[in-house]
Amino acid sequence: FGFVLFVCLFFFPRGLAIAKNLMFKRALSLARPLLGRRAASGNRGVVYMGPGKVEVQSIDFPKLELAPGEFNPRLRKCNHGVILRVVASNICGSDQHMVRGRTTASPGMVLGHEITGEVIECGHDVEFVKEGDLCSVPFNIACGRCRNCREGLTGICLNVNPARPGAAYGYVDMGGWIGGQAEYVMVPYADFNLLKFPDKAQALEKMRDLTLLSDIFPTGYHGAVTAGVKPGATVYIAGAGPVGLAAAAACQLLGAAVVIVGDLIPDRLAQARSFGCETVDVSKDSPIEQQLFDLLGVPEVDCAIDAVGFEARGCGHHHHDEKPAQVLNDMMKITRAGGGIGIPGLYVTEDPGATEDAAKKGNLSLRIGLGWAKSISFATGQCPVLKYNRNLMMAILHDKVKVAKACNVKLISLDEAPQGYENFDKGEACKYVINPHGLVK
Repeated sequence: FGFVLFVCLFFFPRGLAIAKNLMFKRALSLARPLLGRRAASGNRGVVYMGPGKVEVQSIDFPKLELAPGEFNPRLRKCNHGVILRVVASNICGSDQHMVRGRTTASPGMVLGHEITGEVIECGHDVEFVKEGDLCSVPFNIACGRCRNCREGLTGICLNVNPARPGAAYGYVDMGGWIGGQAEYVMVPYADFNLLKFPDKAQALEKMRDLTLLSDIFPTGYHGAVTAGVKPGATVYIAGAGPVGLAAAAACQLLGAAVVIVGDLIPDRLAQARSFGCETVDVSKDSPIEQQLFDLLGVPEVDCAIDAVGFEARGCGHHHHDEKPAQVLNDMMKITRAGGGIGIPGLYVTEDPGATEDAAKKGNLSLRIGLGWAKSISFATGQCPVLKYNRNLMMAILHDKVKVAKACNVKLISLDEAPQGYENFDKGEACKYVINPHGLVK
């Protein structure tokens, strides 16, 4: 640059004008990383305040650094990270477990692990992601370097959480990473984690669908794949919440012959029927096996997916009672011998709100002998989002699936998030997507 500037000055006066232009461009390029930060007037996010309460509060603007006490002993720069202006961030059923007081989460946590955003600042070590890119953020944080990441097991990265394998944004026991139900958020290991949308304008038009790539669509798809869903299969999905409905859409994409969704909330069952699913009402006294027989002519299915998790309830006249092992035990009964059960529903190691003492430590009364006798396979754990998100993005962009319609996406502002949590907790048949900057239409 200095040599070019010298040559321009030598050919004065025209060279002087060229030199001034070059110096301006150089200064602008050096300042550009700061412009995104200066343009941001603070930051706000959804904060967990204790059981049953969340608030929208002013929070720190993100920095490209890792704070001491999160998962490292000292403050250090995060030059492999980026800062995003959040375009969409979704309320998840997993968030509700925390807000209900069913985990060990402490007040003050910024919530949100389902994030889509525009890059406004890149760390020095980021090579391939650029400012202005619109990207989906996998909810599981992965370093891309450890043994598990190299084997595609990004849900259980070994380097991002000192407490256990695996990490996520804004979630208890998952590494202390700040959540993305906010206006701005920092994403580490950006080159490895971020999925850039190929056409920004097209992506914004399809954002109601694409925002589901950060978690529930890959998670539902993972549940279907690990359960063994394939063309012609019959499938039972426990739970007609957003994950269950996303799993149902995934089963249809995979070619299942019949997709059956079970729940006890009429509006959620109606939502499942709205895109071609059969339904089972688990609040009825009629056993699930009988309701399956009425639909299929046999009391069993090829594959089953647990999209409920540890806050499961009983069936029939016990449907008001919490029975954390109910879904898993039901699935062992109704899945054919040699079939598979995918378990994307969350199960925790500690549940302070459990009604059973054993369940408070994550111990459930499972009829594992039945599952063993029937040679049923079980697949548990976080979905490795990076394994699926690009292909699912392409399915959305080319109109092969309408997952936003299946999940009944509803846009809300950041300030409406507390009401969204309250409505979702009551069983509303929708997927709330926070639209903090009003960019999603």
